[in-house]
Amino acid sequence: MNDLAPLLTPEGRALLDEVRDTDPAQELAVATRLRREHPAELVSAALGQARLRQRAVVKFGAEDAGRMFFTPNGVEQSTRASVAAYRARRMAEAGITSVADLCCGIGGDAIALARAGIRVLAVDRDPQTAAAARANADALGLSGLVEVREADVADVDTAGYDAVFVDPARRGGRGRIFDPEAYSPPLSWAVSAARRAPRGAALKVAPGIPHEAVPEDAEAEWISDGGDVKEAVLWFGTDPGAVRATLLPGPRTLLSRGLPDPEVRPPGRYLYEPDGAVIRAHLVAEVADLVGGGLLDATIAYVTADALHPTPYATAYEITDHLPFNVKKLKALLRERRVGTLTVKKRGSAVEPEELRRKVKPQGPHAATVFLTRVAGAPAMLIGHPVRA
Repeated sequence: MNDLAPLLTPEGRALLDEVRDTDPAQELAVATRLRREHPAELVSAALGQARLRQRAVVKFGAEDAGRMFFTPNGVEQSTRASVAAYRARRMAEAGITSVADLCCGIGGDAIALARAGIRVLAVDRDPQTAAAARANADALGLSGLVEVREADVADVDTAGYDAVFVDPARRGGRGRIFDPEAYSPPLSWAVSAARRAPRGAALKVAPGIPHEAVPEDAEAEWISDGGDVKEAVLWFGTDPGAVRATLLPGPRTLLSRGLPDPEVRPPGRYLYEPDGAVIRAHLVAEVADLVGGGLLDATIAYVTADALHPTPYATAYEITDHLPFNVKKLKALLRERRVGTLTVKKRGSAVEPEELRRKVKPQGPHAATVFLTRVAGAPAMLIGHPVRA
C-alpha cells in the first residue's frame, strides 16, 4: 500500500476487478492462487485496496467506493459523501465557483465540490494521499475540475480562488486531538486563511469544539447524518455569529434564537431526546420551545412536555412510568409487562446499559425504553416507548 502506481496500471486495475468482492475469510486462498500469475506485492496491494473499498462503502456508497482509491487513514478520516455534498451545495448556492481545498486527504470533499460545478485546487502534503486524491478525481471523471497538488498548505497561494475549505488533521499518534490549536494545521492558521478568502470559507472542525473557540466573525454549524453527529463547520462570509444545527438527510436546519435556558419541570407524558447536533449546538432551548416543554434537570438535555409535538430535531417517547432509581423495582415492572427487548438510554447516570440489562434479565415479547437520568437532581428511571411518526 506504499505506492498506488502499480494498481493504476492495466494489470493492477484488472486485478482490482478480480478481487473486488473477496470475502476476508477467503483472502489467503485467493492470494495464494493469484500469486502464481502476478507479483506478490501487487496481489497484496490489490487485496488491501479491496478491503479499504469495502470499508468505504458506508461513507461513499458502493458505486463510488468500488472505483475509488483509498489509504487506511483516508477511509477513517474522510468526510461522509452526504455531508460533503451538503457543504458543497451551500457553497455553490452562495455563488462560489472555485475553492482551494487545503488538507484534501483522498479527495472526498474535492469530489463533492467538483460535482457541484466548482473548480477545485486540492492540496495535501502526503505523497500517497495526494496520489489517491488524483486517482479518485480521474476515476470519477472529475479531473477537468480538480487539480491535485502535493504541497504544504502553508506554501500554497490561494489568491486565485473564491473560497477556501480547510480540513485540518485532528488525529495524532495518541488518537483524537481535542485542542483546536493542536490540529495540523492549527485552527488559528485556518482562520487566517479563511479571512483572506475573497468570497468566504468553510473550516471543518471536531463537533466537540468549545463554543468559546468559535471566532466572532464565523457562523458555527453542527451537522448530523442519520442521527449521528459528524462534524462542525465554521463558515466565513455567511452570517457572522449565527449558530445552527443541520440534520441530514433533508437538510433540516434549526437556527439559534438566543433563547434562555428552559425551566425545569416535572416529567410530562412525553420525553424528547434532541438530536446530537442540536445538543452540540446548544439549541436544546429551541427544541423545548418548539414542543412547549421544559427540562427534567437543569444540566441534562432531556426535554419533557404534556403534549405531543412531532419535530425532526428530537425523538419523542411516550412515558408510561416514572420511578426513583431502583433496579429491583425496574426488574419487577419489566417482568410484569413481559418486556424482553429493552433499550437503555442514559444521561447523567453512572450505570452502564449492559450492566443494567444483566441485572434485570428482560424476558418476554414486548419492548420498552428505559431512561436512566436525573429529575430535578435526583436519580430516576423513566420507562416508555418511541412515538412512531
